[in-house]
Amino acid sequence: MKKVLLSGNEAIARGSYEAGALVACAYPGTPSTEILENIIQYKEIDASWAPNEKVALEVGIGACFGGARALVTMKHVGVNVAADPLFTLSYTGVRGGLVLVTADDPELHSSQNEQDNRNFAKFAKVPMLEPADSQEALEYTKLAFEISEQFDTPVFLRTTTRISHSKSAVILGERPTDIPEPKLARDPAKLVMLPGNARKRHQIVEQRTLDLEKWSCQQAFNQIDKGAEEVGVITSGVSYQYVKEVLPDADVLKIGMVYPLPKQLIRDFAANYKTLYVIEELDPFIEEQVLAMGIKVIGKDKLSICGELTPGRIQQGLFGKNIPEEDTSADLPQRPPNMCPGCPHRGVFMELSRAKAYVTGDIGCYTLGFMPPLSAMDTCICMGASIGNATGISKVLSDEEQRKVVAVIGDSTFLHTGINGLMDMVYNQSTATVIILDNRITAMTGRQENPTSGFTLNKLEAPRVDIEQLCKAVGVKHVKVIDPYNIALTRKTIREEMARPETSVIITTRPCILVPRDNLERRTPLFVDHDKCTGCKACLRLGCPAITWDEENKKSNIDKIICTGCKVCQQTCGFDAFQECGDNS
Repeated sequence: MKKVLLSGNEAIARGSYEAGALVACAYPGTPSTEILENIIQYKEIDASWAPNEKVALEVGIGACFGGARALVTMKHVGVNVAADPLFTLSYTGVRGGLVLVTADDPELHSSQNEQDNRNFAKFAKVPMLEPADSQEALEYTKLAFEISEQFDTPVFLRTTTRISHSKSAVILGERPTDIPEPKLARDPAKLVMLPGNARKRHQIVEQRTLDLEKWSCQQAFNQIDKGAEEVGVITSGVSYQYVKEVLPDADVLKIGMVYPLPKQLIRDFAANYKTLYVIEELDPFIEEQVLAMGIKVIGKDKLSICGELTPGRIQQGLFGKNIPEEDTSADLPQRPPNMCPGCPHRGVFMELSRAKAYVTGDIGCYTLGFMPPLSAMDTCICMGASIGNATGISKVLSDEEQRKVVAVIGDSTFLHTGINGLMDMVYNQSTATVIILDNRITAMTGRQENPTSGFTLNKLEAPRVDIEQLCKAVGVKHVKVIDPYNIALTRKTIREEMARPETSVIITTRPCILVPRDNLERRTPLFVDHDKCTGCKACLRLGCPAITWDEENKKSNIDKIICTGCKVCQQTCGFDAFQECGDNS
């Protein structure tokens, strides 16, 4: 047996391999992204990025209907997008096993909300496993496929950011050699969800939930750690690790399947204690169900419903005191979120700010256009919402006010859920400008390929979606394609299109500065000629990390190590102070 150090995401990838999965599909989203990025090392699994989570799940459903085991991964808000096929898949059941990873994000490290997707398991009537470390992440992935096939159901595997990204020791296994060959098998009464078929399947789903509840009570993944105190704790997932640190002498029921709960096991455990805690992150998901069973517990009346748990927060909540923790924050430099030096989006937001546009934003690197000094984003709801928001806002404004509204969306997000919004905008003849920031990659989650990049997950060349032709195909008459590094052209185009009394689209085309493509243009860094710099600080309004301020001399400087030579600052300066570095600079 080989023991290695793996993150939870790496362990799930490995678990899929050891389970005999043949297909894996996802849309990248922190904290789930690395699962697919690690699966590509296992050539036996056909792994791919999908345009959005709904498509990813539908691909996985098709593979499982073909008789193969399929893994589908996404972050917590991605399940919102995939919910339509998910709820019906709960009725149809599966052929090959299907596991859906939902990577939740307590504390909102990289998300727009903090939803607890354990609620989705109950809502969709789909069983959910929750690992507490990387070893369990691997084992539960394999177990999830077995449960899926045994009980004819999709299975949720829920992780959180801490489980996804933390590393712990994992014992590796082998891939099975007797994987069934996928083949077609017709069963329309089971898989065609007309009302008459669905009514029958609903009864099966309800019985399945009861069967899973009883079965779970006898399984080893629900473990009881015996301590020496008359205190009991019910917990799951990463919270188990914190409980073991704060309450080392308590008796602990660690629940591995958080839906459906092993109710009889909980009753038997609870009967032994006068003091019983339920310790869980986010919603009182377990607590409310235990209370509904008539069992008194202490939970969210002591612990916050918001944010992550930590040993210190548990200690403070339960006992009013903190575990001392070493404070190293003073030793670390502050790193506020910012667009990268040379980001092609920076000049666009500077010009939107100058034009006093009302910007409906979207999910991606460009959401950082909200941050000062650019301060050029007014709304941000979810993937693809920018265009629909712009349409709705424009419906209630005067003609003059309508022309201030600009929707900003990235290339990957446009393909994810923006196309339908643009069709609606054109169809209903709304007045708004849409700017599609095409940097030819899914940048914020770590530069994953998408249908505009020309490459697949496995770095194979693929056809590129022509965004310009796509916009014209849905009826946009006015489509402008510009280089966002050309500030004069960017300014002129934005103002012209904002003045237009109908739908128009601007496409900015510059690759993400961090995309490792051999054909990217290499540029010379700049420096500030202090003889020409007047200290007006106009360049600082760009918020570029490469530009710094010398307080002593009242002049700007450029960090040549991180400057990419995009020359946006050069075009912003009215005194020709920004120059290309030469041998003597």
